[in-house]
Amino acid sequence: VSGKVQAIYLWWHRPVVDQELLQSLPNLRVIANSGVGMDHLNLSLVASFGVRMANAPRSVANSTADTGMALLLASARRLVEGCHLAVSPDVEFSEADILGVQVTGATLGIIGMGSIGHKIALRAKGFEMNILYHNRTRRSQQEEQAVGATYCEEMDSLLQQADFVVVVVNLTPQTHRLIGKRELELMKPTATLINISRGAVVDQEALVTALQNGVIRAAALDVTSPEPLPRDHALLRLKNVIVTPHLGIKTDKTMLMITEEAVQNILAALSGLPMPSEVFPS
Repeated sequence: VSGKVQAIYLWWHRPVVDQELLQSLPNLRVIANSGVGMDHLNLSLVASFGVRMANAPRSVANSTADTGMALLLASARRLVEGCHLAVSPDVEFSEADILGVQVTGATLGIIGMGSIGHKIALRAKGFEMNILYHNRTRRSQQEEQAVGATYCEEMDSLLQQADFVVVVVNLTPQTHRLIGKRELELMKPTATLINISRGAVVDQEALVTALQNGVIRAAALDVTSPEPLPRDHALLRLKNVIVTPHLGIKTDKTMLMITEEAVQNILAALSGLPMPSEVFPS
């Protein structure tokens, strides 16, 4: 049976692709991933077996951007705390001191201005936010003007100015713990960190300390390291943190679109044609 396998569709990082699996599938030609991030794959190892790879960037951008904005709004307006208060059995009146922070007109810093970052900027424009972004390569003037975004060549400058910082980068050796103690201390004490990339992009121990000591106001995390966090992890006990279970792409429509994109890539590879979303080792 293994000799018949020509394609693998990875769903939520399964199956695990290692040397043993690759050696057991002599006719494997393509691996299609259900999402954008490829950090769970050894790209060089896969390529060394002559196997092509693809991800699904076109399918996930809108739903992930929606999740980022949802976390921003929920943290700013303290929706989780407010919900708990509203349904608590011993509440007799609505607390007047659950004050959130204003989103309209606030400064948003986007770290990673790929397709998802650009979609977040489009949404933030509707909230009349002042949008800053940092990216390895600057977007075109036309793309910047479309969302009213200002380029920050140095990430430090963005961190010092933003009221909300959204992290939307791929996990690579260069972005591992991109946000650490130093970066958190550059942020405003009233600022909020939103992470929708990968948990390991943020130094979680440094984040806990920053949240406990008022270095930043709050954090909203759709990704952690590991997932799920140990039940006794400090991040799960802090009131100024929202943690969601990697909901980024989880909508009914997006799941269907991801599968369709994977099928398109697989059929192209098996036909010897260019794949719409081919990924190469860096």
